[in-house]
Amino acid sequence: MTVHALNELLLVCSLVLLVAVAAVRISSRSGLPSLLLYLGIGIAMGQDGIFDVKFDNAELTQVIGYAALVVILAEGGLGTKWKEVKPALPAAAMLSTVGVGISVGVTAGAAHYLVGLEWRQALIIGAVVSSTDAAAVFSVLRKVPLPSRITGVLEAESGFNDAPVVILVVAFSAVGPVEHWYVLVGEIALELAIGAAIGLAVGWLGSLGLRHVALPASGLYPIAVMAIAVSAYAAGAMAHGSGFLAVYLAAMVLGNSKLPHWPATRGFADGLGWLAQIGMFVLLGLLVTPHDLIDDFWPAVIVGLVLTAVARPLSVFISLAPFGLPRREKALMSWAGLRGAVPIILATIPMVSGIEGSTRVFNIVFVLVIVYTLIQGPTLPWLARALKISEDPSETADLGIESAPLERLRGHLLSVAIPGKSKMHGVEVAELRLPAGAAVTLVVRDGKSFVPAPSTVLRRRDELLVVATDPVRDAAEARLRAVGEGGKLAGWLGTGGGLQENGPADVPRVMKLAKKLGRGGEGRPGGTSGGPSGGASGGASGGMKAHH
Repeated sequence: MTVHALNELLLVCSLVLLVAVAAVRISSRSGLPSLLLYLGIGIAMGQDGIFDVKFDNAELTQVIGYAALVVILAEGGLGTKWKEVKPALPAAAMLSTVGVGISVGVTAGAAHYLVGLEWRQALIIGAVVSSTDAAAVFSVLRKVPLPSRITGVLEAESGFNDAPVVILVVAFSAVGPVEHWYVLVGEIALELAIGAAIGLAVGWLGSLGLRHVALPASGLYPIAVMAIAVSAYAAGAMAHGSGFLAVYLAAMVLGNSKLPHWPATRGFADGLGWLAQIGMFVLLGLLVTPHDLIDDFWPAVIVGLVLTAVARPLSVFISLAPFGLPRREKALMSWAGLRGAVPIILATIPMVSGIEGSTRVFNIVFVLVIVYTLIQGPTLPWLARALKISEDPSETADLGIESAPLERLRGHLLSVAIPGKSKMHGVEVAELRLPAGAAVTLVVRDGKSFVPAPSTVLRRRDELLVVATDPVRDAAEARLRAVGEGGKLAGWLGTGGGLQENGPADVPRVMKLAKKLGRGGEGRPGGTSGGPSGGASGGASGGMKAHH
């Protein structure tokens, strides 16, 4: 490649990225899923488009798509909160295995009997479209304020179900007879187990190393985190396990390990995720030939209708039956099975394998994804409100805490956002009872900042800056979260985050002490003895003065 050709390539790539970034803004304002805009850019550049770029390399598209999916899964895992996903793991596992099996069977039957495809082609389509897309789910759910039990299931499902679907698509696309179902089930179980074990191990070892090894530059931490996550995929794939499950679990372990320079790492991963999505969707748009889609439009609509209205609801209601979820939540999960670039990428597998009719399979999947993403994405917030499941994002009770290390000062700067439903509302600064070595240094309220006094009362939607020395950083964050969940009595009446001098509170001992003080007339409400709220003076205030 000459220097002139390289310059032209860089110019085209930069223009595409600028247009794609502008498309993100359009998507956020219009409510259209961004993937449709990226696909539109690729189609406009490709055959029948403005630039008439001829690109038909399905194998290269598959390789680049796999690489992009690895990055997207890593970014999604880094942003997944363990406390939200942990209770959702059994349900997500059922959706990703039993649910996928139900969806494949129903959709394949519709493709065979209603559209007239051969059984191999029908099974490939059923497997391909049974995978929810991680990029689509992560991007849409972060805009739709849903309860954590729902987002936890949907996010974990989108991270888990790629693995069994890939195994099925590869098996159905192999030359020769398809293996018996029980052989496929055994292979899926084995690959998932290997991938899960490797992902958890790599994530734990990586977080251990990053927490104890000081890198020479802060900018190396984001690169190291992404490298560890990607290595989990490589290790899982080389061990004949599920690399996609490995990278998601490794990233989730890293994302919940309180690593140094976490805000910078999260921002770096977010940027890489966007870049992977843009590149993947544009490339898929280049691969398709628009005039070939006309004949497969109605077959795609029919298969998609069965998938959306029958297969997905059946898979959700049957696989989640043991968990006792309300019907309206299952209905929302049925509609939230979003498809994106992953099914289109998987549709390139039979093309690379040379399966008869694979081009038609690709076209049907492409049209199905576009039509039903255009329908499901914008209507998901409306359905959540109609089912009375949607929450006001400003009213969530979970504190938003970000930490930035102050290396030379051997401390941390915690940025705390108090949401609307937090029980930190009405608590005085002194009543936070932060550990010695941590203090609230600044409060931002209604756009104005001020230095708080011990008696300053915190309000909802305040933003706090808390400075903590390195040894008490974790204890300070735990205490802030405990007060956010339990109010000023956190630690005294069983809520997490006990008294800092003595560790977690021994509730029976505290209650016994309170009764003893009550008999002496010193523990009554409003008194100045060491009651739970403490106040700014009296019995328990000495400890608070030592803290602040």
